[in-house]
Amino acid sequence: MSQSVNIQDQYLNQLRKERIPVTVFLTNGFQLRGVVKAFDNFTVLLETEGKQQLIFKHAISTFSPAKNVTLDKE
Repeated sequence: MSQSVNIQDQYLNQLRKERIPVTVFLTNGFQLRGVVKAFDNFTVLLETEGKQQLIFKHAISTFSPAKNVTLDKE
């Protein structure tokens, strides 16, 4: 049986590896800008101007990267 592709993990990993600046829109309308440093099943660690913010995924609405993200085709 083939493994299912986890697009969310692929997307966040490309943002992290390429250090692509991203705007994160939260469900309350607030916007955060920075670079994804790490992520897990529940959180995303965003770094902005040397400061880190741990964001819970349930509070995130949208990621808007500064450039298109290319995902590996598996």
